[in-house]
Amino acid sequence: MSEYMIIDGIKAEINGEKNILELARKVGIEIPAFCYDPELSIYGACRMCMFEDERGRLDAACSCKPRDGMVIKTNTAKLRKYRKMILELLLANHCRDCTTCHMSGKCRLQEFAYKFNIEGIRFPNNACQISSDSSSNSIIRAPGKCILCGKCVRMCNEVQSVGAIDYAFRGSKMKIATAFDGDIANSPCVGCGQCAAVCPTGAIVIRDDADLVWKALGDDNVEVSVQIAPAVRVGLGTEFGFNEGENVMGKLVTALKEMGFDKVYDTNIGADLTIMEESNELIHRIKKGGKLPMFTSCCPAWIRFAEDKYPDLLDNISTCKSPMQMLAATVKALYKGEKKHVHVAIMPCSAKKDEAKREKFNGDVDFVLSTQEVVRMIREHGIHFAQLQESLPDVPFKEYTGAGVIFGASGGVMEAALRTAVETITGEKLGSVEFKEVRGMEGVKEAEYNVKDLKVKVAVVSGLKNARDICDKVRAGEADYQFIEIMSCPGGCVNGGGQPFVDAFTRSAMDYKGLRAKGLYNTDANMSNRKSHDNMSVSYLYDNYFGEVGGHKAHELLHTHYEPKKKN
Repeated sequence: MSEYMIIDGIKAEINGEKNILELARKVGIEIPAFCYDPELSIYGACRMCMFEDERGRLDAACSCKPRDGMVIKTNTAKLRKYRKMILELLLANHCRDCTTCHMSGKCRLQEFAYKFNIEGIRFPNNACQISSDSSSNSIIRAPGKCILCGKCVRMCNEVQSVGAIDYAFRGSKMKIATAFDGDIANSPCVGCGQCAAVCPTGAIVIRDDADLVWKALGDDNVEVSVQIAPAVRVGLGTEFGFNEGENVMGKLVTALKEMGFDKVYDTNIGADLTIMEESNELIHRIKKGGKLPMFTSCCPAWIRFAEDKYPDLLDNISTCKSPMQMLAATVKALYKGEKKHVHVAIMPCSAKKDEAKREKFNGDVDFVLSTQEVVRMIREHGIHFAQLQESLPDVPFKEYTGAGVIFGASGGVMEAALRTAVETITGEKLGSVEFKEVRGMEGVKEAEYNVKDLKVKVAVVSGLKNARDICDKVRAGEADYQFIEIMSCPGGCVNGGGQPFVDAFTRSAMDYKGLRAKGLYNTDANMSNRKSHDNMSVSYLYDNYFGEVGGHKAHELLHTHYEPKKKN
């Protein structure tokens, strides 16, 4: 027999909802909340989601389980007065530079202040005197905008298991801080940006390098090339009215040309290069007795995490550079122009900004722009994005395969590598190139394949908490995998910290990560060429520049090594 409760006079059937907040949203009632996120533990700190029961008692909808027969109201005079007081107190301790904040228009505090008609604050405000922390290459912290919702802390500790930030001090002096209240750059932070992805007020945002890129674009003595990562094309469209996960690559290429970029390339060919080198390395390790399991090396936040937490496993990580760095190194090596050459990468990932700064990569990528930054640049240039015609990327880096496209989704690197590795080992064409066992948004996926006389067991991991669990098993000798893909962001690059902000309401109502991944898999399915080793442009590069796959020249340009993090 079904169970029901009554919310604002509406009969709501209880069907496994964890809390009243979720049940209310199911029947079309939005209860305001700051600290709630369906992917994080319940904290119940902001108290905005209070409801009133039949006896006039108040309770938090995020932490109260729905019970059969309950009758509640979510919008009484008492609740409105209560919420307005909370908002006024939050605003009294909040730096209100809304016009210059990257979260303006998407800030939950700004939205609720307007919704509840907050016209004045009765209390003094000293929040703007708090200095920001800009020490990181990836993120900027503005403590004066923090409302202590705790989302960043729970994300960093529960989902990512990094532990770079936590609550510090007590009472009115409480704040989010690193150990000993130091700079974030000197903490265990890996730059994944997932804290910024859940911050509702702009207290943590992705570092913005757009002005530096505008300067390069405006210099007649500089030629500017740019590459676009696969996940960007399915994450950017919603900002311009397209459906979540819709591929807008063609329009983005046109927009970048209008903005002044001289050459527009697709990072997918860098992904195809990665697969050529990585699958070769995997086969060599399996057949020659190399260090196994082999971890992928595409995700810079994962690399930082491993350098800090698992230095003993660094030899297990592939020596391949990331697709961004492979393409950048190739572009810089082949550049023949007379002007100064600046190369820009558009990435869904905030950690890529830090990766580009690594000395070992020789500044091949001059600037990394997040998807968010490119959205702002398109708007700043006055481009009507939805009305643009579609264009193709420039040669010689125009051709790519479906294997390169799916890199942006969790499991995509694994599937792309398997397509090439299996055909290389067996010498036979695959009947189906799809390895659906490694697809999906689950944090850990496993599969085992019989390839000729070899048994290959693989794992796909997203989210650094899951990565820690897998690494602990490898360290203890309890894991019998040959190949492990790790992406630091849950769901992969489609959910990178540099992607457009997705609020908690949307997170609970829409599988936005799945829709973005679906956009990539649909693109792959519609391509005539779906295997990296069949890419003629890649073959041309090896024939004319790199030599053989895994050879000396290829190692010089396309490979690197990693070292334990130096402790301060």
